[in-house]
Amino acid sequence: MRLEGKSAIVTGAGNGIGKAIAELFASEGASVMVAELEDGPGRATVDSINAAGGAAVFQHTDISNEGSVGAMVAAATAAHGTVNILVNNAAAFVFGTVEDVTDADWNKVLGVNVIGTSHCVRHVLPAMRKAGGGAIVNLASVSSFIAQPAFIPYNASKGAVLQLTRCLALDLAADNIRVNAVCPGAIKTRATDQHIASLGLDPEEAYLEFGQDSPFKRMGEPSEIAYGALFLASDEASFMTGSHIVIDGGATID
Repeated sequence: MRLEGKSAIVTGAGNGIGKAIAELFASEGASVMVAELEDGPGRATVDSINAAGGAAVFQHTDISNEGSVGAMVAAATAAHGTVNILVNNAAAFVFGTVEDVTDADWNKVLGVNVIGTSHCVRHVLPAMRKAGGGAIVNLASVSSFIAQPAFIPYNASKGAVLQLTRCLALDLAADNIRVNAVCPGAIKTRATDQHIASLGLDPEEAYLEFGQDSPFKRMGEPSEIAYGALFLASDEASFMTGSHIVIDGGATID
């Protein structure tokens, strides 16, 4: 019970990595708010947690809308008394070359991944300060620090998330608020499946291909990212801030 007595918000917790994080945090004793744009998957995560004996509530949330984020934090505070942990997992997946990408594409990827993340941090700060501190875990990516072909908008936004993590860590240390990031590599998620479909690839062949960069020759599972987030959110990481953990099966080892 590494998070016993803690209250956590996990954005984008209806699928993939966010769902795995929400379920793991609940199993470790946290009261969890599942903040999700898609009501069906979000409520399904809550049902899964509560059926397993955990404590979770749902809040429809669009992190690119500051009013929606404010309502999310207010609902979490009303349900669980405070907010001790924020996991910024919700993301927009926009790919392409600089010639392909439209202004609408840029506004979407930056509005969710960068501005949306900052909205969430801004609105949880009063509760965390009142509680005497907290932990913020941002979902960055190996795309934060490597170049990939035709990934310009996504990589630019994830690079910003990693730099945002460092700057927030400096600004919030005086409030005893730690800010760290997890950088996943190739993980089997719905977003990955959608990207595979957009490329017209066979899913099983794509899984094998995407896993070749890892010495393990496989893609990762959402649960393997969730354990990294759990460590950063827990008191075990009490002397960590402004750091990032790479969980990519060694794909970027060189």
